[in-house]
Amino acid sequence: MELRKRNYYVERPLLNQEQLEELGCLTSATETHQWRTWFQCSYTRARALLLQHLPVLAWLPRYPVRDWLLGDLLAGLSVAIMQLPQGLAYALLAGLPPVFGLYSSFYPVFIYFLFGTSRHISVGTFAVMSVMVGSVTESLAPDEDFLQAENATVDEEARDAARVQLAATLSVLVGLFQVGLGLVHFGFVVTYLSEPLVRGYTTAASIQVFVSQLKYVFGLQLSSRSGPLSLIYTVLEVCWKLPQSVVGTVVTALVAGVVLVLVKLLNDKLQRHLPLPLPGELLTLIGATGISYGVGLKHRFGVDVVGNIPAGLVPPVAPNPQLFASLVGYAFTIAVVGFAIAISLGKIFALRHGYRVDSNQVAGAVSSLFILVIIVKLGELFQDLPKAVLAAVIIVNLKGMLKQFTDICSLWKANRVDLLIWLVTFVATILLNLDLGLAVAVVFSLLLVVFRTQLPHYSILGQVPDTDIYRDVAEYSEAREVPGVKIFRSSATMYFANAELYSDALKQRCGVDVDHLISRKKKLVKKQEQKLKRLKKLQKQTAASKDTSVSIEVHSSTRDMESNNMEDSKAEGEGSAMSCRDGGAHACPERKATDLPAVSTGNELEGMVASGQEGAKAPDVTTLKALGLPQPHFHSLVLDLGALSFVDTVCLKSLKNIFRDFREIEVEVYMAACHTPVVAQLEAGHFFDASITKQHLFASVHDAVLFALQHPRSSPASPVLMTKL
Repeated sequence: MELRKRNYYVERPLLNQEQLEELGCLTSATETHQWRTWFQCSYTRARALLLQHLPVLAWLPRYPVRDWLLGDLLAGLSVAIMQLPQGLAYALLAGLPPVFGLYSSFYPVFIYFLFGTSRHISVGTFAVMSVMVGSVTESLAPDEDFLQAENATVDEEARDAARVQLAATLSVLVGLFQVGLGLVHFGFVVTYLSEPLVRGYTTAASIQVFVSQLKYVFGLQLSSRSGPLSLIYTVLEVCWKLPQSVVGTVVTALVAGVVLVLVKLLNDKLQRHLPLPLPGELLTLIGATGISYGVGLKHRFGVDVVGNIPAGLVPPVAPNPQLFASLVGYAFTIAVVGFAIAISLGKIFALRHGYRVDSNQVAGAVSSLFILVIIVKLGELFQDLPKAVLAAVIIVNLKGMLKQFTDICSLWKANRVDLLIWLVTFVATILLNLDLGLAVAVVFSLLLVVFRTQLPHYSILGQVPDTDIYRDVAEYSEAREVPGVKIFRSSATMYFANAELYSDALKQRCGVDVDHLISRKKKLVKKQEQKLKRLKKLQKQTAASKDTSVSIEVHSSTRDMESNNMEDSKAEGEGSAMSCRDGGAHACPERKATDLPAVSTGNELEGMVASGQEGAKAPDVTTLKALGLPQPHFHSLVLDLGALSFVDTVCLKSLKNIFRDFREIEVEVYMAACHTPVVAQLEAGHFFDASITKQHLFASVHDAVLFALQHPRSSPASPVLMTKL
């Protein structure tokens, strides 16, 4: 679409920071002591606190029964139908008896119903959490610790009891951590888990889940492993023991998998015509249980089944405090991962449906009642369910997470830095396991952010014709540099990690070797100081013999002084000076008396020393031009600090050094476009002093450029100019 040309004119005074604050009436924010309100007690505050932590009291009285009840009943039924097979299956991931999967589908959902704020999330078993719990239970209670001496078989009852105790204690610690995270408002942790990181992590977790189910698919007895490279060792052991596979188990898993895939395809094809999707998992579980019971898969073909599922709820047992020390690290990792996943999902639905999710709570629904009925009355009917069918349910449901491998192609085209995060997260999680893999992924992601701030885009800006807009001259062909003014900008904030790189890039982009020029200037100034010292020494020697002729040593010193002066200034009279030394003063009558290396009186030498002292003090003597050094092709430098979001002590020192170095080569430095919080931090860091004031800081780049053009190499305390933009 072609833009119509519309001119606008703004007439305002040229503003530096002091004038901007005066014009805009800048007021300092009043300091608030929020902690004082924490100890105030009132009915209103108590009621608000109760509703904040028990949201069900707020929404249940206003629940629209006529509008929502039927939909919630159908949703609860569908969730229960899905939770039943997944609960049984994911218990295997956690290394626990299947009935505990049903418990996990009831208690969290009911509690979430009371304390949650999202009406779309249903809490229950989750593959990533289950496999993380399983890695803990299998590492701390491996099968090898429960071998029976008489027949070298595993005492499954004792092993399951130990693993249940571990899982229960771990759950308590995870809950305590998550309550603590909620109290300290730890919802910000989600910001450190970027989408590529989460998707790479869940993809690697799906591989972990897939490998963990291979022993149930092939009917193998594998060693329990955990820690780095455990996944690789498990895959190698599976390959080694494949000849020992139970044929009946493999066939059962394959048939169940094919049925599940066909039902999912049928649901996708008929989703427009079906009020609810066909419950493929539940139908498969019911059919497999009936076939297993009727055919006798366990006794005739050696297919491992779920076994005893006790009816009713198990009474609660207190966790074992002696296990806290060994589980605290695992608990914190699981708490953070579960917390982040729940908040991420909750915010997705909240944004989609237009309500707010508190980052320090989560939600639940009606399905817990259906799960409770199954636990109390119907759970024991699934005792003959083959574990291979549950493994098939888990593997087929991994399809969504395994599809995330397509992220590699899309991220390669869109953002290769995000692709690097995805790949590092995936590889680290595969090799180091879920807990260490997540830690490595987060650290790498944060380091990558720091690294990217160390390599921002530096640019020299030019003015777009007939505007007050300044853009990179390398990107905009019509942007032109302002004669005599260099404008430098960085795309990232300057802090301790990139302050030195900022200074180096500035000096490089300006086209002047600032450090070399300063070094040459200091050497020449030092030579002048040494000459002055020799003149003073000569004055003292001359004063001692004021009424006598100067000795040959004085003559020699004067000659040395003159030769040094001629060497620095490259004068043309070097040859004639040599002839005067050989032939005397009369041999060079054309030269002035002051140029002669002949005998001088004490008064004349005093005059030379005095003039030398005055010359040393005069500013013109140490200018680049007076010293014969090249001068920069610009007289002013403008630093566009619009990208500066904060400053630290290293940033302050670097800015002061920039002012010092460029002033040393006779270039005045100005700053522009600082945000108010940054200006406040500059003041707090005592950046402004007698040499750098707020009059060096301008409201915009254009203000700084106009001032620099009107006042080249002048003091900033000049009258304000009117300009038309």
